Amino acid sequence: MKKIILALVTCVGLMAGAQASEGGLAWDKAPNKTNDMAALQNGAKLFVNYCLNCHSAAFMRFNRLKDIGLTDQQIKDNLLFTTEKVGETMKSAIDPKQAKDWFGGTPPDLTVISRSRAGAGGSGADYLYTYMRTFYRDETKATGWNNLAFPNVAMPHALWELQGIRKPVYGEREEHGHKVAVFKGWEQITPGLMTPLQYDQAMGDLVGYMQWMAEPAQNQRVRIGVWVLIFLLCLTFVAWRLNAAFWKNVK
Repeated sequence: MKKIILALVTCVGLMAGAQASEGGLAWDKAPNKTNDMAALQNGAKLFVNYCLNCHSAAFMRFNRLKDIGLTDQQIKDNLLFTTEKVGETMKSAIDPKQAKDWFGGTPPDLTVISRSRAGAGGSGADYLYTYMRTFYRDETKATGWNNLAFPNVAMPHALWELQGIRKPVYGEREEHGHKVAVFKGWEQITPGLMTPLQYDQAMGDLVGYMQWMAEPAQNQRVRIGVWVLIFLLCLTFVAWRLNAAFWKNVK
């Protein structure tokens, strides 16, 4: 139950306003992994283990994961933990009524979160990738955590065991006669179960899966679009030559 509550509060932060980037931390470019089947499968596992406990993906069915190379049996063995069936939608494990009583609101659906969080700083995937990698310990907050991508975030870091505990390192620069703090990098306080590189790769997989989940047909749409453009180009050439042939004797 403790893990469920922790994951709930953390995932709620994903829905927080992308306006936190305005004038703040620049978003990192998320790796594009929507064509990487192994990365999408790992991302699906992370999503089910860390987000689906509390949040639903009501517009995604488990059997759609066959599009990323999983079989029905693999889905049953690795991604279904209660009584769900492969054909059911991804429902959260927590009771929405209880969640509303505990946290004052029902956890939002995450199906299209990577599309809805686009902003001036980049795509929604960029925001999620930056957000999931910029938590740090802040004892002045009720949760004990803060986030550079979303300052004063009201949630803890559910993935801290994987990333470990870090704190930001700041320098100073002068602007308009005043000294302002400038983010320089991170100092690792305690190691996590993953190295920093492994954690970044895992978050890339998670965000890649959420990006794919928001539009599972996007890669097929792009492939079809390329062929359509090629067809239109050929048709234009044929029409141009036919037009020249029909009018060549007209003065």
